[in-house]
Amino acid sequence: MAQDKALTPRSQDFSRWYNEVVHRAELADHSPVRGSMVIRPWGYGIWENMQRALDDMFKATGHENAYFPLLIPMSFIEREKAHVEGFKPELAVVTHAGGKELEEPLVIRPTSETVIYSMFAKWVQSYRDLPVLMNQWANVMRWEMRTRLFLRTSEFLWQEGHTAHATEAEAREETRRMLEVYRTFMEDWIAMPVVTGLKSEREKFAGAVETWTCEAMMQDGKALQAGTSHHLGQNFARQFDLTFQDEQGTEVHAWNTSWGVSTRLVGGLVMTHGDDKGIVVPPRLAPVQVVVVPIWRKDEQRTALVEKAHQLRSRLQDMGVRVKVDDRDHLSPGAKFWEWERKGVPFRMEVGPRDLESGQVVLVRRVVAEGEDRKAFLPEAEALAALPDLLSAFQSELLQEARRRREERSHRGFDGSIEEMGELLDAQGGGFVYTGWSGDPEVEARVQEKTGATLRCIPDPAFRSPEAPKRCMGGGEATCEVLWARAY
Repeated sequence: MAQDKALTPRSQDFSRWYNEVVHRAELADHSPVRGSMVIRPWGYGIWENMQRALDDMFKATGHENAYFPLLIPMSFIEREKAHVEGFKPELAVVTHAGGKELEEPLVIRPTSETVIYSMFAKWVQSYRDLPVLMNQWANVMRWEMRTRLFLRTSEFLWQEGHTAHATEAEAREETRRMLEVYRTFMEDWIAMPVVTGLKSEREKFAGAVETWTCEAMMQDGKALQAGTSHHLGQNFARQFDLTFQDEQGTEVHAWNTSWGVSTRLVGGLVMTHGDDKGIVVPPRLAPVQVVVVPIWRKDEQRTALVEKAHQLRSRLQDMGVRVKVDDRDHLSPGAKFWEWERKGVPFRMEVGPRDLESGQVVLVRRVVAEGEDRKAFLPEAEALAALPDLLSAFQSELLQEARRRREERSHRGFDGSIEEMGELLDAQGGGFVYTGWSGDPEVEARVQEKTGATLRCIPDPAFRSPEAPKRCMGGGEATCEVLWARAY
């Protein structure tokens, strides 16, 4: 990485800034296959920490991990008509293997409802076998023409939860439970506030009865669909004969849910917290929470300073802090600082000859509020004792700042025309606009055509405006409040 090459400022070109920072923070790179990506160790380390946190949350709600095949018979995909129509343009299909043409084409999974519910049908016989609560960590393939690292690639990593229930009420409860798990994770771990709510019929998942979503606002004012939870009803159960005998001995179809988040969350983290120096990683997800940099001017100083840096690392590790010593000889201290700033490490601890003599360290915070000093010169023991609380405060402040930014760019009670909403989004560079809506899909289509904004969700009560809108965006009476935004 070239130290003197500055990133494109976000205010100048946010899209270009994003592409540059993903590469230069060493999160990911383009693979030889167009539309696919290589996730580099720093980016994968963030994803691993996301996985660990989510996996614990899934298991705490009674789910077990399993694994299902990558290849799915084409006939399975075609059984659920709405499902196949929704995914048909994105399917990657295997037609030859072992030097021969296959009798039936195989689809590289775009999502696994079909194959998973065909297996559930083998395993479920009675109401006593329910509920089935499973999750898998896997890769999927959706053939994308316009790609961007993490946000939209042909192959990506994700988790997909799939469940089967004896009653519709249980399935609906599961759908909302997992949406809340996602909201909690996004706010408590990514420090990315989200609006939860119901997708419109036009925007819901192909084959679902209802889709619930988490919508986050990025720094450029665009929305990111960060995660979804689907109530599938009995649609897939009917297609795959997923039935069971209830307590009265009657054979009935099970009720299903599915829910998932992907490596898109890494992109969301970058666009929520990054600045013109690089990315900013929330402490709970940072592969390295503190980097210790020993600084020596003469070779004879190196041994003692590197030894002190490793002592500091050991003491921090004993406190549960993820820490790394950067004692590379071939880089100057400035080059090391630049690299770890780009990668978004929350704190840097510097120790030089004078610090060693006086028993102090220099603690540098990755971001601070305007007017505050990033550097603190502290006695060694004080700095070490303070770090757990400093990391916790850093995490909280990132969430508070992201929430403040979102609310500052949220326009509630908008009562203008569709054209005026487009003008507002142009003038203010995006944002969330809350309006009334009659439920008419033609209004939804007109808004998208004229403004480029889509109906992100019908917000949950916690996110609705104090006064319910009375007028629909397209004219007439509103039946609900909705959130519009231009989106990734």
